[in-house]
This record gives sequence, C-alpha cells and structure tokens, in this order.
Amino acid sequence: MTALKQRIAQLIGAAGPIGVADYMAICLFDPAHGYYATREPFGAAGDFTTAPEISQMFGELVAIWLYDAWTAAGQQPGAVLAEMGPGRGTLMKDMVRTLHQLSPGFVRQARFELVETSPRLREIQRQTLAASLPAFGWHETVDTLPTGPLFIVGNELFDAVPVRQFVKTADGWRERLVGRGPEGELRYVAGAGGIDPALLPADAASAPQGAIVEIAPARTALMETIAARIAGSGGAGLFIDYGHEASAVGDTLQALRRHAYDDVLAHPGEADLTAHVDFAALAEAARRHGLETHLMQQGDFLVEMGLLARAGSLGAGKDQATQERLGSEVERLAGADEMGVLFKVMAVLPAGLSVYPFGPAH
Repeated sequence: MTALKQRIAQLIGAAGPIGVADYMAICLFDPAHGYYATREPFGAAGDFTTAPEISQMFGELVAIWLYDAWTAAGQQPGAVLAEMGPGRGTLMKDMVRTLHQLSPGFVRQARFELVETSPRLREIQRQTLAASLPAFGWHETVDTLPTGPLFIVGNELFDAVPVRQFVKTADGWRERLVGRGPEGELRYVAGAGGIDPALLPADAASAPQGAIVEIAPARTALMETIAARIAGSGGAGLFIDYGHEASAVGDTLQALRRHAYDDVLAHPGEADLTAHVDFAALAEAARRHGLETHLMQQGDFLVEMGLLARAGSLGAGKDQATQERLGSEVERLAGADEMGVLFKVMAVLPAGLSVYPFGPAH
C-alpha cells in the first residue's frame, strides 16, 4: 500500500467516503505524496508522453498560431504570452525559439509567463529554459499574470483538473464516492447526494443503471477565469486536450502508470489520473463572457498549420533514419489511430476575431 493510499484510507475511516474530485486532487496535488509533487511523469522514463515531447514541430506550429492571433488582434503592445501546465518547459522552449525566428521584435516587447503550481516542475522548467533569451515569470494562478493582452496556451491542461462523478442507481443519480471495503481496500460507493437535472447531458434519461456522468465545476471555473481575462484585456486562448465535442454519459476517468493503464484506485500518488475533457462545457463557459470558440481535431489543426511541409523541410537532405523519425512523429501527432482524432484543439477568441485555420464560431 502506498503512503498516500494509507493516508486516504485513514481519512475515509475518520470522516467517511470522499468525492471522486477530492480523491483526484489528493492523488495529483498532495504536497508530500501527490503525483506531480513526487514523480517525473513525462517521457519514456515517466508515465506518458505529451505532444511537445514527441516533436519540436508541435511547439513550432502552436507558436505560429499564437503569433497569427496577435497579428490578427492588431499587434497590440505589451502582449503576455503564457502557458498553463508547462510540464518540463519543452513547449515554451520551442515556442520561444520559433517566435525569435518569426519576429525578434515581438519577443523583445512581449512578456513570457508560466502558470505552474508544482515547485518541483518549476525547477525543471527553469532548467529547460535556462538558455532561452527572454526573462520568464512563474505564477501559481492566472490571477497574478501581468496586465496586457493575454495569448495563452494549455496543452493537456484540463484533463488533469478533477471531475465529480455521478452514478445512476435504482433511486436516481447519486454522487460516486471513494470509500473503504471490509478489508480496508478502496472502492466506489454511491453517496446520498444527487445532481441538479439541468446539469445532466441529453442522453442521461435513457442511460442504464450503473451509468456514469462526469461534471467538472473546477474546469468550468478555470475557463471562466481565463475567458474573463481575455474579454477584459484582449488576446486569445488555444487549448489542446483529449476529449469529446458534446456532453454525454460516460466514465472516462483513467489512471496511467509506466505507459500503461492502471486501476484508478490501486496506486494513489504513483499514477497519473485524468478524465476526458467536455469541450462543449468549456465552450459554454467561454461564451458566457462574450467570447467565441472554435474546435478542430488535433490532426486537422496541425496539418492545416503546415505540419507536413515542416516535416519535409526538416527532413530535406537528411539520412533515411531522420526522415523515418519525422514521419513517425507526424503519424503520432496527426494520425487517426494516434493523437490526431481523440485530441482536440479549441481556440477561444474575442467576438469577430478570425485566426486561421478555424472557421465560423460554434
């Protein structure tokens, strides 16, 4: 039993079952034993690999989009370019290098900020960015970012924000909790509390007994904060994550450990916990602040932004091994059986602002 699992079991024994959102928060963010406080999650030696770690091309194309958004917004002075959940700092490093090539003037006048709650990851990010030219600032929340038009990106950000789960029982929808079994093991139990029917997706009425609905108020609150800032000061947001376009019934909570799926309740603090992002709910939160949202599959976005041409440029004149590596990177980022379809890219823009390759607002 992990140290954190023992602590959670003791907590449940003393105070009763806890919500799935509370369980996720403890597992991921506990300062002493939480996943992000104690482990190196990224890359081959970790538990999962993110798009920036797969290929430099991902960060390059994201940087081009952010620069295009700044240009479309009138090249406002004092721009703040921020990344939320920067991981090892790889995406920011690739973006800054690309922006130096696109417009040294933009880099000189912009401020580059990272929003990161983990002290351990902050130190890794500082090491990654040590050779990059601009000065970087670190923040625990969006609220302390400097004033100015905000151009913000988040890659695999919202999937790690805790979700609440509700299970359909014979007595209706009840909150799904984490409790203890007769041998002290962690297990799911149905709580007494229900859910406002207005929060249920359209297919909830026909869902069978045992079906799960996920609601993510913390994600909504985070998007509300970001959207309020963009609505007030200008800018744009780009958010890349895996998830679904429409709200629906389904249990998407999962654990990843050593690049393999794990039981969600088996190794608290030693496995990454995530849930698929409900992009419809995020879009609704942004629209409440007068913003427009646009959604594309990651593969379509990257190809439209020039992924194939960039791979060809990087591979021109190189040996076969390099060209094959680049081809593999393209497939992993954009392939239908890889990240290309499951991962979505959502742009959040002030009303009337158009930035390629997105079409009409949803």
